[in-house]
Amino acid sequence: MGSNEHLRYVVIEGPIGVGKTSLARRLADSLKADLLLEQPEENPFLPRFYEDPRSAALPTQLHFLFQRARQVQELRQADLFGGVRVSDFMLDKDRLFAQLNLDPHELQLYEMVYEKCAMDAPSPDLVVYLQAPADVLLERVGRRGHHYEQTMEYAYLARLAEAYARFFHDFDQSP
Repeated sequence: MGSNEHLRYVVIEGPIGVGKTSLARRLADSLKADLLLEQPEENPFLPRFYEDPRSAALPTQLHFLFQRARQVQELRQADLFGGVRVSDFMLDKDRLFAQLNLDPHELQLYEMVYEKCAMDAPSPDLVVYLQAPADVLLERVGRRGHHYEQTMEYAYLARLAEAYARFFHDFDQSP
């Protein structure tokens, strides 16, 4: 990477189970950077979402949106000249899950809330997009052993991987 003076905010992104957090931890350690991680274990709706996606999608998604928006706001308010920050998520990806899991009326409500929450989100200086086939994602999700993820289906991960591929095909906000 040479000099990292111009890299203040680096994001590792990709679908569930692709290795975002592992790479973010290693990169932060290597760069002596601060680490900003998603906190899915703090979302009380997530286990219910995996049991019954249709009924729990909206509260799960709104919880993640508020959580991520708060984290990004803290990042915005922090001294960005104090050092490099590495994250395993970017706020923009929140919409992928909303589009995948919400019905049209819920998505419309979500979009209104998103617009209020995301208006001040900083753009990463670099985004590293990780990919893996759905069968690899499913195997990794199973191996990491979060009980609430054990019902995750191949078809869901395949749709999610495809949504990420479409998103990053047109992504041009950061290198």
